[in-house]
Amino acid sequence: MRFQEKLHQYSKEEIWEEYCGFLTLSTEEFMSIQKRLLLEQIELWSNSGIGQSILKGKYPKTIEEFREMVPLTTYEDYATMLLSKQVSALPEVPVLWVQTTWEGGVHPIKTAPYTKAMLDSFKHNVITCLILCSSRQKGEFDVRVTDHLLYALAPMPYVTGLLPLLLKDEIDIEFFPPVKDAVKMTFKERNKQGFKMGMKKGLEYFFGLGSVLYYVSQSITSASGGSKSLKERLIGSSPKMVMRYLLAKKKCKKENRELLPKDLFQLKGFMYAGTDNRCYKEDLERMWGVTPMEIFAGTEPTCIGCETWNREGVYFFPDSCFYEFIPEEELDRNIQDPSYQPKTVLWDEVVPGGIYEIVLTVLKGGAFARYRVGDVFRCIGIGSKTEGNSIPRFQYVDRVPQMIDIAGFTRITEKSIQQAIQLSRLPIAAWTAKKEFTENYRPYLHIYVELQRSNLVNSAISIRILQDQLGIYFRYLDQDYEDLKKILGIDPLKITLLKCGTFELYEQRHGTRIRTMNPDGGEINDLLNCHRIDSFGKGDLLNEWI
Repeated sequence: MRFQEKLHQYSKEEIWEEYCGFLTLSTEEFMSIQKRLLLEQIELWSNSGIGQSILKGKYPKTIEEFREMVPLTTYEDYATMLLSKQVSALPEVPVLWVQTTWEGGVHPIKTAPYTKAMLDSFKHNVITCLILCSSRQKGEFDVRVTDHLLYALAPMPYVTGLLPLLLKDEIDIEFFPPVKDAVKMTFKERNKQGFKMGMKKGLEYFFGLGSVLYYVSQSITSASGGSKSLKERLIGSSPKMVMRYLLAKKKCKKENRELLPKDLFQLKGFMYAGTDNRCYKEDLERMWGVTPMEIFAGTEPTCIGCETWNREGVYFFPDSCFYEFIPEEELDRNIQDPSYQPKTVLWDEVVPGGIYEIVLTVLKGGAFARYRVGDVFRCIGIGSKTEGNSIPRFQYVDRVPQMIDIAGFTRITEKSIQQAIQLSRLPIAAWTAKKEFTENYRPYLHIYVELQRSNLVNSAISIRILQDQLGIYFRYLDQDYEDLKKILGIDPLKITLLKCGTFELYEQRHGTRIRTMNPDGGEINDLLNCHRIDSFGKGDLLNEWI
């Protein structure tokens, strides 16, 4: 039975229990579901070609043996079979494949197979997200067949393209623009057409990457200050929308403020996914008058969690993946010594305030086992009195320190930065890169560089030259980096040029090199202090460019 039929035949209480009942599971009940599904997956995965490529003749029978025999894995462990789509090597035959960026400039894409059971679970959990984003209290929600959703998502083969396809199986919500048309359009074309249709028919839901939603919202705002473009879009709109626009203009003039999207649309639900959502949350809430609900989903893990009506943290679904967590101290030890195999704790062993890298085993015929997807969460509490439950809830922190993700668009690694430097042929002797934030709390990539001493006298290399040259090669190597600058209208790269000998002095003082990826604030301050000390004699040669 489709979800929209359930809306007519079942009570709200029955629907809530079916889709949102996991929120009130006890810890024991949640773990019972996790363990039962994992045991089923262990048998499927262990007997598959992809499983044996890792197990090498071992066949775990229990969860304890599984965690002991299967090492923590990354995409490199699966790449050969998955990129060539070797279906015979998989635990179950997939219905479709999705893809995403793997490592810009080094590995263009990674692909992931989805079985029918995985898609059924995904579909069920997407409906849960729809219910919860429209809810304002436990048991209450407002989802109707006549609703409309603005299409601000990447189409298939990206995982976000699954959302409209799966929702269409369950409910006849109208997407703006229609999916069959949207897949043929550029991002800006989809944005323009979707907003135009929303002006005609109204808009109840909005979903996409937080950074993209902010960009779209700004474009709506900038187009709505009485400009000709907005007035043109009003042509053909319903009388209701025209009246709402006129009243909103009058109200905004009286309050001496700009016209905002909330003046034109009354959203029931506002969902966002991706990294850096916290950078845009307050602005999005101000512009739309609705607190966004965070969803966590990905190419490999599928849709695994969302917030509730209180927006107090993400709760994981029990049937998507089996969850393990690498504690922060274990992650730090692994960063210092990549050969070290970090220990994990289970979902029922996390502690409030703990920071963890998540490790996933995809259930229901999935290909990935004990997989490091590369995301870090903080457990912000166990149990919520206001939500009436006793299970952990999490806050998304960021990608792992070895990776820099800007606004959900890029996956910049040490390899990709090194490749950009090599291709540019710039005389860079040493560097470190860190994700930082502007005064307006917008993320960017900050690279601290030191030039080769032999090139100082004959090379008038400025920060602008470094930034322009490296930017060219980042865009060449990573299409997502190019999209970030083109779509969001921001330059995500900043260069700081350091005196010659700065990195060497840092190493002398600390007995170790500074981390090349995401050193902490204290390490950066120490590096800058070394830059200010002219103990190498020739440091002042670069003063005119600093």
